[in-house]
Amino acid sequence: MSVLVGKKAPHFEAAAVVNGCDFVEKFSLNQYLGKKHVIFFFYPLDFTFVCPTEIIAFQDKMDEFEKRNVAVVGCSVDSDHTHWAWLNTEKNNGGIKGVKYPLVADLSKTIASNYGVLAGEYDYDDEHDMETFAGAPVAYRGLFLIDKQGVVRHQVVNDLPLGRSIDEAIRMVDALQFFEENGEVCPANWKPGDEAMSATHEGVAAYLGKH
Repeated sequence: MSVLVGKKAPHFEAAAVVNGCDFVEKFSLNQYLGKKHVIFFFYPLDFTFVCPTEIIAFQDKMDEFEKRNVAVVGCSVDSDHTHWAWLNTEKNNGGIKGVKYPLVADLSKTIASNYGVLAGEYDYDDEHDMETFAGAPVAYRGLFLIDKQGVVRHQVVNDLPLGRSIDEAIRMVDALQFFEENGEVCPANWKPGDEAMSATHEGVAAYLGKH
């Protein structure tokens, strides 16, 4: 498992579906450089069970992300055509119709591999002279907060059965943006309106003395 925090987010160009219906052949996060923060998240598969709850939950919070100037982008190992089919299936039939943010297709599994969230790995079976795959050929539930310079500032990876907190993703955006704007660091459980502190021994002591 890779730790990408503090490093440039791995580059990719891949097929995607945007606005719930439009195919894009070479989608890239580079379009957001210098303009937006990005929440880039992986989910295992289309037409599954936990995944639509997360994907729809992100859509339900899009106003919150947009007012923070944050782009939300999802990715799985499905094809763009499968994404399109799921995006155009009604929710009462297990679909995610109404989701508008981009869903990236990672059929080759290279994006998930480069981000360190592929739930298995390729190996070579010398005895049978063939390549094999050990584990699940899907992505863990990885989430990456990427700043305007393309650097990963936060990541979290859940196992396949464990859905994520969208509110926590928003809190991390708030913390990063607060730090970028004010230079103060955010202590445990910080949220907008709470006191932050300076990254010095005196600052920590002063903060702890009040709490």
